[in-house]
Amino acid sequence: MRRIDAIAISLGVFAAGGIVYIILQLVGLDSQNAGIWSQALLVLGLLGWVLSYLFRVATKNMTIHQQAKDYEDAVLQKRLEEMTPEEIAQLQAEIEQEKLSQSANK
Repeated sequence: MRRIDAIAISLGVFAAGGIVYIILQLVGLDSQNAGIWSQALLVLGLLGWVLSYLFRVATKNMTIHQQAKDYEDAVLQKRLEEMTPEEIAQLQAEIEQEKLSQSANK
């Protein structure tokens, strides 16, 4: 995320809080209650965002993890494309041999 994006999001949240405050006043709440409820909604929204962030961290479903996985997949695909058919057959034989030795060890 770029710095300007973070600034825009911050201003958007600030503006949304003000809009909620005004709407609550128009609905009939006095300024003190409208302020309390708009702050409560802001805190609940912030807690929801933090919980979703922690969930993405725990499940490793974050942008940097996805970018690293995509890069590794691309590197492996490029290496596979550069291999000759003989090298691919040898690699497949090695994988089969490894599978057999792992199943024998269990």
